[in-house]
Amino acid sequence: MWKLITVAALVVLSAGTAAAQETQPPTREQAIEQAQAEKDKVLHPVVPTKAEYWLDKAESILSDGMRWHPFFENAYSGGGFTLGAGYAFYLGSYSFLDVRGSYTITGYKRLEAEYLAPRLFNRRGKLSLLGGWRDATQVAFYGIGGGTTDNAPTNYRFTQPYGSALLTLRPTRRVLMLRGGAEYSQWTQKHGEGTDPSVEEVYTPQTLPGLGAKVTYLHSQGTVGLDWLAPAPDYARRGTYLGVTGHDYNDKDKNFGFQQVDYEAIQHIPILREAWVISLHGRVQTAFNKSGQEIPFFMLPSVGGGSSLRGFSSWRFRDNNSLLMQAEWRIMVNRFLDAAFFYDAGKVTARTKDLDFDHLRDDYGFGLRFHSPFATPLRVELAKSNEGLSIVFASSAAF
Repeated sequence: MWKLITVAALVVLSAGTAAAQETQPPTREQAIEQAQAEKDKVLHPVVPTKAEYWLDKAESILSDGMRWHPFFENAYSGGGFTLGAGYAFYLGSYSFLDVRGSYTITGYKRLEAEYLAPRLFNRRGKLSLLGGWRDATQVAFYGIGGGTTDNAPTNYRFTQPYGSALLTLRPTRRVLMLRGGAEYSQWTQKHGEGTDPSVEEVYTPQTLPGLGAKVTYLHSQGTVGLDWLAPAPDYARRGTYLGVTGHDYNDKDKNFGFQQVDYEAIQHIPILREAWVISLHGRVQTAFNKSGQEIPFFMLPSVGGGSSLRGFSSWRFRDNNSLLMQAEWRIMVNRFLDAAFFYDAGKVTARTKDLDFDHLRDDYGFGLRFHSPFATPLRVELAKSNEGLSIVFASSAAF
């Protein structure tokens, strides 16, 4: 009896061992190959969702550009909602000619062509050649000085053909930035077409320098800067910029020539791996008339509008000197969208020594910025000041 049981147990164990040998690979390499074969039966290429497809498509367009493209820059700040388009002719690996135009709901018109060579001198230089014409039909004018009110605005119109050349150099490809250029243009100030009175109905040439003038300028400029903004100046999330720019406006008739110096500083402080950014901006402009000449009212430094005091109308304050300070808390929503809370403060003065922190005009607000890795093609903001609410639509970063 016991012999029979023992024989049966041995048979069962032998069968189990044989089955195990048949189902398990004899080596580790064969085990890996068998596991890989099982995975291959269920693996398939990643298929993006519709949302991911269109996000990738948008990123490709914003990053690489396209021949036909929207152009939202109007002829002059304050022109209102803008529609425009451009077409790029690629003339080399990186250089191109961009022909573009825009029109606003208030009749502002802009036509221009720009040749851009962004990688000269072994990627140390960038050249822009620009020519065009613009017509601004109802530019607001509230008077000169920081004490003006918004109760009785006037407006004026001007047309301007222009041509310019601007060369930017980075001798070390890093921080030092040098820029120089010249522009030839003609400003013709005309009767304003807005609902407010035109400037000549309120002022005279004796009380408002440049009223009714036709001025031909040769404008030369030069900048020395330290620039390590990243990833790009048109969409920066970290880094610093410090720059000084000198301007010389030479009037061929020797009536309205002047000089101007701009001082500018930008600082972006990233937080939480750039998910948040604290951005700070300061700018001072000082203008000096040449001996025996005057600065026309339409060329005075100013604050007010979508890139300065955003809670005030464009060109709200004008005088010989201006001070602007801005702070933003920028929040990354996704790879194409940022939100921002901001605060602006500034003033204009007749004397340079009055550029202090007393009697500043200020505003605050919230905005959204649609961007690529290197530019900000659309910025929409709501700003509040003591003069009301303003809505800003812009095709560039605030700073």
